Amino acid sequence: MAADRSAASAPADPDGPDAVRLTWNAWPRSKVEASRCVVPLAASICPVRSPESLASPPLPYPPLRCKPPCSALINPFARVDYAAKIWICPLCFSRNHFPPHYAGISENNVPAELFTQCSTVEYLVAGAPGSPAPPPPVFLFVIDTCIIEEELEYVKLSMRKAVALLPEHALVGLVTFGTQVHLHELGFSDLSKIYVFRGTKEISKEQILDQLGLSGAGRPGFPKMTQQPGGQQVNGMHPSTTVGVNRFLLPVSECECTLSTLLDELQPDHWPVEAGNRAIRCTGVALSVAAGLLGACMPGTGARIIALLGGPCTEGPGVIVSKDLSEPVRSHKDLDKDAAPHFQKAIKFYDGLAKQLVSQGHVLDVFASALDQVGLAEMKLAIERTGGLVVLSESFGHSVFKDSFKRIFEGGEHSLGLSFNGTLEINCSKDIKVQGIIGPCTSLEKKGALCADTVVGQGNSTAWKMCGLDRNTSFTVFFDVSPSERTSQPGHQNPDLYIQFITSYQHPEGQMRIRVTTISRKWVDGSTNTEELVEGFDQETAAVVLARYISLKMELEEEFDATRWLDRSLIRLCSRFGDYRKDDPSSFSLHSNFSLFPQFMFNLRRSQFVQVFNNSPDETAYFRMLLNRESITNSVAMIQPSLISFSFDTPPSPVFLDVASIAPDRILLLDAYFSVVIFHGMTIAQWRNMCYQNQPEHQQFSQLLQAPQEEAQVIINGRFPVPRLVVCDQHGSQARFLLAKLNPSVTYNSAHDVPAGSDIIFTDDVSFQVFCEHLQRLAVQS
Repeated sequence: MAADRSAASAPADPDGPDAVRLTWNAWPRSKVEASRCVVPLAASICPVRSPESLASPPLPYPPLRCKPPCSALINPFARVDYAAKIWICPLCFSRNHFPPHYAGISENNVPAELFTQCSTVEYLVAGAPGSPAPPPPVFLFVIDTCIIEEELEYVKLSMRKAVALLPEHALVGLVTFGTQVHLHELGFSDLSKIYVFRGTKEISKEQILDQLGLSGAGRPGFPKMTQQPGGQQVNGMHPSTTVGVNRFLLPVSECECTLSTLLDELQPDHWPVEAGNRAIRCTGVALSVAAGLLGACMPGTGARIIALLGGPCTEGPGVIVSKDLSEPVRSHKDLDKDAAPHFQKAIKFYDGLAKQLVSQGHVLDVFASALDQVGLAEMKLAIERTGGLVVLSESFGHSVFKDSFKRIFEGGEHSLGLSFNGTLEINCSKDIKVQGIIGPCTSLEKKGALCADTVVGQGNSTAWKMCGLDRNTSFTVFFDVSPSERTSQPGHQNPDLYIQFITSYQHPEGQMRIRVTTISRKWVDGSTNTEELVEGFDQETAAVVLARYISLKMELEEEFDATRWLDRSLIRLCSRFGDYRKDDPSSFSLHSNFSLFPQFMFNLRRSQFVQVFNNSPDETAYFRMLLNRESITNSVAMIQPSLISFSFDTPPSPVFLDVASIAPDRILLLDAYFSVVIFHGMTIAQWRNMCYQNQPEHQQFSQLLQAPQEEAQVIINGRFPVPRLVVCDQHGSQARFLLAKLNPSVTYNSAHDVPAGSDIIFTDDVSFQVFCEHLQRLAVQS
């Protein structure tokens, strides 16, 4: 009962105690029945949601594993024989003996991992006695200097704030780039010492290390490093290789002054830009140098490359557009027609960079602030596979960049809880196979009996690498039902299915932890027992899973028609689970668990995930990356924004996402995840312009104006990336931010029905009412 209550209280914890939500909470036993359910069998999991949500504090001992090949961890669903000191694994039914240190176990003395409410527990992984302290976090900043003076000043200001927020022991490095790449040697504080790399051609990891003196091979024209008796490799040019880390990556406490001086001296790139040309920017080489440095100095430890980009790459590897301004940056139309000459080469380069970073265990974060595209569509591979953060804004002076950038270094209640070096393993009952994962991770290619034939996203594996993850990071796991002959026979059927998620990761405090979540659901016979399937349907999770699935298909399949696929899926679902008389649309009705689903699909069809027209490839990549990594609650806001009305007569209350909700004496607050819009009705705007709120007798009006501002601030404070705040008035130019999201129940064709003071939408799109009429007609067809 407690779980139900927590799941219902949206602000508190909509994902329940395990942070796992499934599209179906009762599963059909056969492949055929699963396909008739239309919506895939999938789970959305937040592997390291805040530890406060756990029923037990972290356990200071290692977990017990079932014998191979199962290797599942002990959990509350295990059957325990206390007398014989044996536990039976619920996934594979193997019998396992408790080790000697569990000798005191009894029905009255049960360890925490067997408590019924502890379906999710966390273990502390203790290092061997005498092992070194956990390594400090590493932040390597890569700053684009091909920007105007004003933008660079904003960058410097944000950098100073970030360095002040970093823990004293955190290691920091600095790379700046324009036409060339400059790696700053922070450990050489006597004067500014810089290693310069040409931006024109691809540079291998070995070449980078040679140039930095971090390789024993030596460089052409320099004496080879000689091995000193009993010691380190040294030559006249470079100090010993072990101090390589201290040359380029220093604790904040030791380099704060040096870094501050470097930032003060930093100037826009001096390389001349000819008229009619773009700035020469070698983003690819800069990221290669950063990855090479971290690979040499800090392999396998928690490190982030934080790239601040102000424009497109125009030189060297990763180039997305030529220097000539007459050539526009690629659009969706260019990509569809295969008319983007640099796209595939850049994709190949970032694929290689992603593999290098994943093998090193490092993260790439990108903060792109420019009016033009910077190449996020090409970088998506590297950002997503390393679990990096991404923020897209118009300027380094915009609150979206400034507040988001500050948030990643903040502690306290607004901390993102940045964790490193994670791996996710999945174990499940024998009749379940794993198709793959959509989300910020990389497949470890750990094949086994649990891998399904059909692959979705990162598949062909039961283990995934997550170089970076935080408290909100979410993954969608797709499953397939594949019953064996034995379990299909009556008498051998187990009524319950089990799925276990094992996440090992480096906690923000440095120590390694293992979090184990085990969930149980019921098998049902879908052909005879539709009621149980319907009762277990989660329409919010289903809508988000379909959005992630079609976003993936739109990227992978050239001719994929997402709108048509969604329409057909919705008709099949309503036909299967709706209540109606054949060929009688007026008799059609849906169970309450399905009642919002058509609305979600209507808004998904109109959303930026399906309608890429009017968005650049960078914006589309940005929206999809966030859709794939955010929680179900946040993702639902992206698909179907929430709308709250503020007025004199009634307390703040949700209203329909419809143009009819606009009234002259109302203030509307729209939360569309990427933007938060405060929309003043015509009368309210006029009163505000007359400054009624400043008069003592109109205090209530002042409070009405203030209420949506406070509510918007609460939303903004709890979200990353920080959304854009738009304050607008009815009939104003920025009212489009609200109108674009509303159901066009009143358009220019039906303007005669408009109540006084309301609004109309100039569109030929069908309204939700017309959409539902067509859906009912098609769903009941025999």
